[in-house]
Amino acid sequence: MTTIASLLQRSTELQSASDSALLDTELLLCHCLNVDRTWLKTWPDHMLQDAQIAEFERLFSRRLQGEPVAFITGTQGFWTLDLCVSPHTLIPRPETELVVENALELALPEESQVLDLGTGTGAIALALAAERPAWQIIAVDLQAEAVELAEHNREVNHLPNVTVLQSDWFSALAAAQSERKFDLIVSNPPYIEAEDDHLLIGDVRFEPTSALVAGADGLDDLRLIIGQSSGFLRQAGWLIVEHGYNQGSIVRDLFTAAGFQSVATQADYNGLDRVTLGCLPGSY
Repeated sequence: MTTIASLLQRSTELQSASDSALLDTELLLCHCLNVDRTWLKTWPDHMLQDAQIAEFERLFSRRLQGEPVAFITGTQGFWTLDLCVSPHTLIPRPETELVVENALELALPEESQVLDLGTGTGAIALALAAERPAWQIIAVDLQAEAVELAEHNREVNHLPNVTVLQSDWFSALAAAQSERKFDLIVSNPPYIEAEDDHLLIGDVRFEPTSALVAGADGLDDLRLIIGQSSGFLRQAGWLIVEHGYNQGSIVRDLFTAAGFQSVATQADYNGLDRVTLGCLPGSY
């Protein structure tokens, strides 16, 4: 007799592979049974069918090998959305919601024009679109697989105010630079150093290196984005970027050197520098 309670006890086997072993086990069970975590807690004595047990064992084995739960289930929650994920993009993380929070707190025009650089799953762009239906948002990514995934997530979340394009950062927008300016640019670019030991552990082992690493010091893409954003922003337009916990000071310097004002860095939920923002001079 295999019950929900007995399978949840298997979480102890995951403790060497995950720092959230019980949660991971719950999420895998929810996926197998197509229920939520509250249902699991309500019916701990529910007995699983043989096919459900076999599916759980298959998924549990993948997690034991270190594969991220999001890639196993194919979905990840972000903000108020459920997003499809794939090994072609980063898994959306809670700290990236800080970019969304800061953007929503800005006093922007009601019908703002917004650009999301390196959109991946579309997480930031789609979260902003859900909260601000009047905003028109362009989300770009270099990888064709990411563009396809972000477009899928846009469709299933019914967000018509987002346009997804393939672009190497600003390249696809350069031709229209003189005609279209943005009130806000947001980005969660690669920012890990090429030789960072963290690339060898945890979930990032399964994520694309191109979405993680940005040169020897991790700042190559941040330098490009910060340096070029002013050419695509309106007067008083804002730039918000996510970055590494140890990059706050140098990122603020990059903002200032590029002509941004009101530059500030926000800490994430662990108290670590994570997001920096600034605006161009001028007024609406």
